[in-house]
Amino acid sequence: MEKRVRRELRTGRLIQRGDSVAIALSGGKDSLVLTYILGKLFERAKNITLSAITVDEGIAGYRENTIPLAKKICAEFGLEHVIVSFEESFGSTLDQMMRDANKKPCTYCGVLRKYLLNKTARDLGANKLATGHNLDDEAQTILMNFIHADISKLARLIPQKTQKDMVMRIKPLRSIYEKEVVLYALVNNLKVDMEECPYSHEPIRAEIRDFLNEFEHKHPGRKYSILRSLDKLRNCLSTEFPQISLNSCKLCGEPTSGEICQACNLMREMLQK
Repeated sequence: MEKRVRRELRTGRLIQRGDSVAIALSGGKDSLVLTYILGKLFERAKNITLSAITVDEGIAGYRENTIPLAKKICAEFGLEHVIVSFEESFGSTLDQMMRDANKKPCTYCGVLRKYLLNKTARDLGANKLATGHNLDDEAQTILMNFIHADISKLARLIPQKTQKDMVMRIKPLRSIYEKEVVLYALVNNLKVDMEECPYSHEPIRAEIRDFLNEFEHKHPGRKYSILRSLDKLRNCLSTEFPQISLNSCKLCGEPTSGEICQACNLMREMLQK
């Protein structure tokens, strides 16, 4: 598994000399394993810097269980660890936002987490942001975009060129099965929290996950096929849906495709209620 991650890093040129890599470390199994592997691979590298960012969304009974695990693994590898919270950054926890929300919790969480991860990674001086997305995550997302005929969103899964104030995202575990991530954690005696987020009950993704798991069981390797299909479509998608230039949000200055970023739009909606 470590060899495959190393190969993914090498073939995709994901981490190179001089890079400063911030790891999106939630404390869940995927991000803990990602941190452990990168820490192990680059523990003695003098020309690569690793740090970690944990976003505390403020989900009662969930995030407080994973933050101590994140702190522990960062201490083990001597990584700089920054914890940022929804409450400090936006004035409310996710639980509080959901009391009067008119959108799904994953909408608020996804937008605001990405906002904080990018901003914090940039503040740390990182030029790469590593996330723990595994093969199952990628295959599910690809199939969901096909089902919704959202090909422009599918194109955004392709690695993007660097843009001002936008830290490039990398996915070193994208070729690793979720079950392998769990087994790796067990073999290396990593204490992980296997609980799912209480808000993660998206019906369509759950159906696609179950379908893919059953199909993979009958026809091994199909999740890889889905991922490689996206890789083969890379040039076509990049031509049909070229990367758009980003502006600076008029309210907060963060990168956005419009005049106002999604995070500011969500917070304005919340304040108007």
